[in-house]
Amino acid sequence: MIRELTTDDWKVFRQIRLESLQKEPGAFAISADEFEVLQEPALRAILANKITHVAFDGDEPVGMMSLVPQHLSKKHHRSTLVFVYLRGAARGRGLSKALHAAIVESARKAGLRQIELQVTAENTQAIEFYDRLGYQKVGRIPGGFLHDGREIDEIVMALRI
Repeated sequence: MIRELTTDDWKVFRQIRLESLQKEPGAFAISADEFEVLQEPALRAILANKITHVAFDGDEPVGMMSLVPQHLSKKHHRSTLVFVYLRGAARGRGLSKALHAAIVESARKAGLRQIELQVTAENTQAIEFYDRLGYQKVGRIPGGFLHDGREIDEIVMALRI
C-alpha cells in the first residue's frame, strides 16, 4: 500500500526517514545524527511543506518519496524530488515505480508541470532508474555533494509531467 502522509503521520515519517539516513548515509544531504534530534514540531513542519508518499508492507513503512513544490510565482510549476528511499528487502517488487507514480499523480493534482532532482554522479543505479522513468539529464554540479570529505558531482535531472 502507498499513501500520502499528513502532518499527523510525523512518527511514520521519522521512522522511515531515519532508517534511510542510517542505511544510505552517502545518498542524503543530512546525516542521521542531524535528523535524529528533530522533535515533533520540526517533523510536522517538514511534512507540511512537502508532498510525501510512503510505501507500506502491512503496517511497516518500507519506502518513501517527497516533492518540494516551488512557491515563487514564476516557479510555481516546478518541484524537487527528495527523500527517495526504498528498504533493500522491498526492492525488486515495483514499489519504487509505484511510489513515483503516486508522486507524479499528486504533482499533477497540485498543478505542477515539472519534477526536478539531483543525484550523485556515483549513484548509477538511481540514475538508470530515473532514466527509465523518463527524466532527462539537464546539468551537472561539479563537487555539489560532500560526503566523507570527498566532493562528488551531482547530476541534475528533470521530468516534464
